[in-house]
Amino acid sequence: MASPGGFVKPRERQAENLSKFEKIGVAEAERDFLVFAHTEFNAPQFKPMANIFGILTAIVLALSAFIALKNKAAYEGRITETATQKDNLTKSQARLKTAQDSLSEVADKTLVEVEAAIVTLTGEAATVKKTNDDLKLQIETKTAKVNSNKEQLDDVRDRTAQVGDLKELADKMREASAGREETAQSITDTEAKLANLTAQNSQAEGQANSIRAKLDGVSTGQSLPTLNTRIRSIYPSWGFVTLAAGNNGGVIANTTLNVVRGGEVIAQLLVTAVERNSASASIVPDSVAPNVSLMVGDRVVAAQKAEKQPDRN
Repeated sequence: MASPGGFVKPRERQAENLSKFEKIGVAEAERDFLVFAHTEFNAPQFKPMANIFGILTAIVLALSAFIALKNKAAYEGRITETATQKDNLTKSQARLKTAQDSLSEVADKTLVEVEAAIVTLTGEAATVKKTNDDLKLQIETKTAKVNSNKEQLDDVRDRTAQVGDLKELADKMREASAGREETAQSITDTEAKLANLTAQNSQAEGQANSIRAKLDGVSTGQSLPTLNTRIRSIYPSWGFVTLAAGNNGGVIANTTLNVVRGGEVIAQLLVTAVERNSASASIVPDSVAPNVSLMVGDRVVAAQKAEKQPDRN
């Protein structure tokens, strides 16, 4: 409070300055010094120097407040950036775990289906083989019967030559001829059935070989060597592509594929998911050739494992 005549007591001026400094956040020691200096140099005998000191103090305080504000903004920005990076890392780890679980389920399911198909085809092949054996036995039986009829016909001819009864001979010959024709027709039908069953057996063996090849691919970590497909779509920001072939085309989950352009391998893919007629695969990091970008329609084939070099020691 100002005394009569406009003179402010030093202790009152010190309390007023202390309140101002607390509002702008000056450190404790610096605040005490500035309060003391401002109070003492406001005396009438130090009025000009007090004004200069006050101006310098205001400049220092303004610079301190500006630096503190900039540091606070930078600190808050760094905290926000760190929180964002942690959130992105958590989301990436969740996507990775989901993809790993999906790959494991697909691999287990594919292996079980392949084994079940092999068991089924093996049973069908055994049934076809038994049917073939039965038909072969019937053919042998029919052939033996034809030979027996031929012997009987020869015997009848010999007797006819001795007896000389042409009517009886003609009746026996017609009877023998009818039996032979019936036997020949039966043999023809049996051979047709055998050919049909043989074709079915060949088809079943081909399917079994294809299933075995897929099973071998699953166990060795390679897709079928006959795989020849194209890139259907590309997702560069996610680092994966989709293929125009799946299980039916020889794509095996968790195997490595080569992307070929102009007869040269330009990148490698790792199969992550496989369906009946499509598949998705991740682009193997650092496998893309320099100055090359993958394109829709690029040819994709199975990557063959390098043969083990013999030990020269």
